[in-house]
Amino acid sequence: MRALAVIPARYLSTRLEGKPLLELGGRTVVQRVWDATIASGEFDDVVVATDDERIFEAVQGFGGDAVMTSPSLANGSERVAAAADLMPGEYDVVANVQGDQPFVSQAALSALLAPFREGETADMTTVGMPLQPGLADDPNTVKIVTDAHGRALYFSRSLIPANPRGVDHPYLQHLGLYAFRRDVLRRFPTLTPTPLERAENLEQLRALEHGLVIVARVAESSSIEINTPEDYERAQAWVSEHEGAQS
Repeated sequence: MRALAVIPARYLSTRLEGKPLLELGGRTVVQRVWDATIASGEFDDVVVATDDERIFEAVQGFGGDAVMTSPSLANGSERVAAAADLMPGEYDVVANVQGDQPFVSQAALSALLAPFREGETADMTTVGMPLQPGLADDPNTVKIVTDAHGRALYFSRSLIPANPRGVDHPYLQHLGLYAFRRDVLRRFPTLTPTPLERAENLEQLRALEHGLVIVARVAESSSIEINTPEDYERAQAWVSEHEGAQS
């Protein structure tokens, strides 16, 4: 199985502009994502997809590979699809490793590809992890529920399930990692945006509403996603504590 990892990285984020180029312990966020993805050993090729020359030049500066994609693309999955079309190789699976996850782990990337490697029937795969304390009511932390076979039932910015009876249930937060069968990725940009996707502002709901099967695996290791200035502060604190470096 040949696998490509695409790291979509935009400069003009509404919640934290320029976050791919923010520094953490002497490396930018996008370089940390690149380094972790390469080090995982899970992918045949890795490329950063961006619409901004500053990010493109920064990636080239640390020795990474990058492609320029249109600024008019609606979301990360469309950017991943456009980047995959620009690559010369043929791939069975294409992964979206979002450029705001500087601490993405090998375990999470392995879990992302495992269903495909094991021959499971899936159009897409993704990864969840145990919900971190204090993030239950954070709308920037996406939650996921699955069926008994690990297939995604729903994603939400709200806490799901509501659980009014206090049933012992493992709450999962969603990591922004996706992998697509190559043919599914080609189809995804042609799918009509859907009501739940617009309501939650979550592109993966478009896949579910169109009947695609998303298999979710659980990784125990946590990962800070940088969506807001507060997330960046948490990431800086983590680097300072665990790497002995000030960013």
